[in-house]
Amino acid sequence: MWLELQIFGFRALWSPYFLLFLFGLGVAYFLVTGPYRHKFGGEEKPTHMQQFMFLLALVLLYAVKGAPIDLLSHMMLTAHMMQMAVYYLIFPILVIKSIPVWIWKKFIYAPMIKPVFQLLTKPLISLLLFNGLFSLYHIPAIFDFAKSSQIAHTSVSLIILIAAFIVWWPLLSPIREMDKMRPLLKIFYIFANGVLITPACVLIIFADEPLFAAYSQNGAWLQALALCVPGDILEGMAVQISGPEMFSPMSTLEDQQLGGIIMKIMQEITYGIILARVFFKWFTDESLKVDPIATEVQHSQ
Repeated sequence: MWLELQIFGFRALWSPYFLLFLFGLGVAYFLVTGPYRHKFGGEEKPTHMQQFMFLLALVLLYAVKGAPIDLLSHMMLTAHMMQMAVYYLIFPILVIKSIPVWIWKKFIYAPMIKPVFQLLTKPLISLLLFNGLFSLYHIPAIFDFAKSSQIAHTSVSLIILIAAFIVWWPLLSPIREMDKMRPLLKIFYIFANGVLITPACVLIIFADEPLFAAYSQNGAWLQALALCVPGDILEGMAVQISGPEMFSPMSTLEDQQLGGIIMKIMQEITYGIILARVFFKWFTDESLKVDPIATEVQHSQ
């Protein structure tokens, strides 16, 4: 498969401009949070773990949006679902945890943003917003429309990404006064997330025919491929490539079913890790309440 992908060229495979953009983001992060933080009203530097998490976020973002998996995501739903799982489930977590609290406060407490953000991050609204958008996106007509042009694709991707940040915020807010949910409610919140995302995965896994024209019809597939392959290269090979099955060891239907399974598994793993983190913190806090000596030791450290 790798040799076959080479025909699309270096730009389509490795997205050098996107890589430069991410490099610029990384430099900006280390300058703003490091030597120039006082100019922005900043106080503490990010910890080494926060710096590592931000770098990891950039690496994962490039891996799914700039490296060959992005090209494959326009040929195979399996690759697309792997891309979405990282982009919407893992990437927002790393960014939320890696950015210092003082930056989040400056952004969220801005007059135009604060009331909107407080409304959208109410647990019920954030749950319905993200999972509703995710499910709507996988309605075949909407999915194919999102793959029809660069503007539609970018707009839809960014809107769902913002919703992903919003749905994670009630669980992971680094701002103490905004971390209002009790541990038990956080556990129910995670379970609700898992339940609400399931219908879209089930629709894809158990469909008895290919759902998306972008992966099954040549005209729609070439249109989707144009999102990451330069036009001059695509025009030169349009006659040579018959369809996405040229680059996949599976049939379109098998690829679709595997894509749905991968999305569900990666979602369960991610939610399971967050659930374990919430439960462990809850258990630790409850233990400290009944063990005053342990509480005093923790405060003295």
